[in-house]
Amino acid sequence: MDLSDPRTEVAHAHHLLANGAWREGLAHYEARYRLPGLTSPVGGGVPEWRGEPLAGRHILVTHEQGHGDQISFARFLAPLRTAGAGRITLTCAVSLARLFGQLEAVDDVIPIGVAQHKVIDPPDLWIRGGSLPLRLGLAEAEIPAAPYLMAAPRPQAVRVGVVTNGNPDFADDHHRSLPPALAAEVRALRGVMSLAPDATGAGDFLDTAEIVAGLDLVITTCTAVAHLAGAMGKPTWVMLSAVRPDWRWTATGTRTPWYPSATLYRQPAPGDWRSVLDRIAADLAVISAT
Repeated sequence: MDLSDPRTEVAHAHHLLANGAWREGLAHYEARYRLPGLTSPVGGGVPEWRGEPLAGRHILVTHEQGHGDQISFARFLAPLRTAGAGRITLTCAVSLARLFGQLEAVDDVIPIGVAQHKVIDPPDLWIRGGSLPLRLGLAEAEIPAAPYLMAAPRPQAVRVGVVTNGNPDFADDHHRSLPPALAAEVRALRGVMSLAPDATGAGDFLDTAEIVAGLDLVITTCTAVAHLAGAMGKPTWVMLSAVRPDWRWTATGTRTPWYPSATLYRQPAPGDWRSVLDRIAADLAVISAT
């Protein structure tokens, strides 16, 4: 394997992390810094944090990748504070700003695209969110697993929310999202509601979190809502493609250390969503009868 290509090395990191090779996987995951077009988000003169004592300094944690990635890495902000950060400033997607603004470990939240209009004290250090577990020196057993995102519940007429499709701009979305006919079948299940923003009217992830907080169960494909519900500790059934599932769902099994409240429903073969939906329907019938 030629790891001189950062895309190959990042893919190798995903494989290692999905299969439990935590330390080695995190080390190779740093290759994303070498991906084409990825530049330093901070002006010259501000050093990147490499794990040295923080000693009360101000650190800027920058966003990277998609909404689900930003949600999953937000769990490491509290350990960063415990490690000695005196002040933490976080950049994030605009749609996550209100939700992340409730994190106790964070002093300032700057939405992407707004940073240039908001004056903050220059940080002493900076780091990308995805590098926090490596630089903090955490073992896999030390992944923060307790719920870390909270929202005031909005009472709902039904108790189960579903998400059938992810971001169509994502390269592997055709693998992770349900085909239209099967997606319609899931949304038509009795006693469920769609969590798609055009169905709920949610304007951002805090709105969606408040809706999720009012539910008993979330059933979703591999989307940001899967990470959101898991981060809230909500029982979450995640429908996973057999083709390149996200590494945080691990390679096998029905559980993940990243979200203890999640149950994973994996395709037995690429494209076999029917088996997944049959198991979902059977398990949903059991809990509906209780």
